[in-house]
Amino acid sequence: MNPKKTRLRSLLGLPIALASFCVAAQTTPAEPPPGRLLASNCFQCHGYNGKSSIGFERLVGESASEIYNELREMRTKVPPKMMDMHARGYTDAQLRLIADYLSKQR
Repeated sequence: MNPKKTRLRSLLGLPIALASFCVAAQTTPAEPPPGRLLASNCFQCHGYNGKSSIGFERLVGESASEIYNELREMRTKVPPKMMDMHARGYTDAQLRLIADYLSKQR
């Protein structure tokens, strides 16, 4: 085969290869699990996976309904403590997302 034709074919295929690479580079990573971003406020005290190593309540092993009910109850306490104030900053839907995410941590 003619070396000039071989180089030309290689060069003609380059835009296709580059286009494929660009499309692959533009794909977004997988979405984080629902509730993870909201639950990130909990990580400092309760640990990333709900396993506190500094004396706060461990959330690992609790069901979503247990966590959700505790958070809802905290919103009504008077006078509010620190955790009660955190719980008041979320809607019911957000509390459900947080509880669901934390309940799935192992």
